[in-house]
Amino acid sequence: MNNDLSQLRTEIDALDVDILKLLNTRAALARKVGSLKIGQAYRPEREAEVLRRIKSINEGPLPDEVAARLFREIMSACLALERPITVAYLGPQGTFSERAVIKHFGEGADAQPTASIDEVYRAVESGAADFGVVPVENSTEGAVGRSLDLMPQTPLKICGEVLIRIHHHLMASAVVEMNKIQRVFSHGQSLAQCHEWLNANLPHAERVAVSSNAEAARRAAIEPFSAAVAGEMAASHYKLAILASNIEDEPNNTTRFLVLGSYEPQQSGFDKTSLVLSATNRAGAVYEMLTPFAQRGVSMSKFESRPSKVALWDYLFFVDIEGHLADANVADALVEIKKIAGYVKVLGSYPTAVL
Repeated sequence: MNNDLSQLRTEIDALDVDILKLLNTRAALARKVGSLKIGQAYRPEREAEVLRRIKSINEGPLPDEVAARLFREIMSACLALERPITVAYLGPQGTFSERAVIKHFGEGADAQPTASIDEVYRAVESGAADFGVVPVENSTEGAVGRSLDLMPQTPLKICGEVLIRIHHHLMASAVVEMNKIQRVFSHGQSLAQCHEWLNANLPHAERVAVSSNAEAARRAAIEPFSAAVAGEMAASHYKLAILASNIEDEPNNTTRFLVLGSYEPQQSGFDKTSLVLSATNRAGAVYEMLTPFAQRGVSMSKFESRPSKVALWDYLFFVDIEGHLADANVADALVEIKKIAGYVKVLGSYPTAVL
């Protein structure tokens, strides 16, 4: 048995040498490609194509998702050989936004926390960051209003999306009995997502909404008889003990994040286009405005209304459709919609989330 184990380890060691050589060969080729590119080195459509291909040709035993994540990190490391991509996100460290940055851009990216969603936009608009990542909607609590409200005003384009499965944990600076906890810190949406669990397990604890889950963890680390509802990254960063895991009320709780930048991706084969529209103030206007999509077989995956903040009872409509702006049916539909709608802005065409 020892001989068999020794032989297997020898074979693994030899494969590791081959893998390392191949990784460095790939990195050298990626560097050559980078030297030929003009402008933005990061191409989300190309990376989406690579990850989809890896998942389609994977024969196991590694799961498709694991294989794709490995290649995500390989591409991130190769891109960082030239210069790490800088990505602004809603901080501080330990937020789900930081997790979204790492999932989409890999560990090779330079993740830069900001104090607010507004500052994420400003960092990218000013050139202080290459890209920004902002939460836009949660599967149980709906839209993140501030992210949507800023989109009609910004010159930035949506160039990617990230889906993060949200697991909330109750954490504190030391393991304490539940009845000793006097207050629970968390972001307002997270408190809402754990409402029933908190009612059942901490009915007398004060719930304090703060700017982010990471800020909640920071306060729980320094304030006695306090706990936080946050993710594992926050617990690790602030050295908190997890008292209860997966306390979200909905088992499939997921948050969608958007990647913002000045780059406009080309077609990847599996794309979305996001728009903001306004309808004229007359009966049937919204139906008429959306009809060109149906007539050309364009599927709509999101329709969200928000007050325009320009006039009373005036609304903007945020729409996601399947397809790229360069697709003929999408382009034709938009030509017609621009004749009907009071206002049209294309927020971006981008690859659908792969990981």
